[in-house]
Amino acid sequence: MKTTAQKAPVKTAVKSTPKTNPEKKTRQLKPPIDGLRVLFVAGLKDIYWAEKALAKALPKLAEKATSRNLTTVITEHLAVTESQIIRLEQVFDVIRIKAAAKKCKAMEGLIAEAQDSIGNTEAGPVRDAGIIAASQKIEHYEIATYGTLASFAKTLGEEFAAKLLHETLKEEKAADLALTETAYDAINFHAAVD
Repeated sequence: MKTTAQKAPVKTAVKSTPKTNPEKKTRQLKPPIDGLRVLFVAGLKDIYWAEKALAKALPKLAEKATSRNLTTVITEHLAVTESQIIRLEQVFDVIRIKAAAKKCKAMEGLIAEAQDSIGNTEAGPVRDAGIIAASQKIEHYEIATYGTLASFAKTLGEEFAAKLLHETLKEEKAADLALTETAYDAINFHAAVD
């Protein structure tokens, strides 16, 4: 009887400990938040590099475009991109991390694709259509990135950073719309008959 009495309380204590131990719950929640912050900072460094690379590439795209409207859209987006770089530096300041860039392989590939499109076409509507297609791929990448980063910032309690990132997200959506309208206005039609 003595042996049976000792086994029953031990089983009960083992079962109730995980349910009632608040320290264990706290430890389980903390690593994912830390992990999310690591993802957030890595994403910021990635898009910071991407925006800087794009600021160097946009003048070349504008120079190779033959449509005045397309040249204007690209040139205007260059000014917006430069302000977005400054805004990203503000985000780094707000979250108390030194602004640093980490090479963005996705943007590097998208820019290379845009350059290939230019190199594989003659000046005219077909090249302009290729520039628009490549530019929209870039915009869609940026839209996905800024949407994700704004969501991460909000989850991490970085409300002002989320607001800044959301502002950039709106600008990227507007740039995508401007490219779509430019394509529909005439470029795609002229490219089809060229």
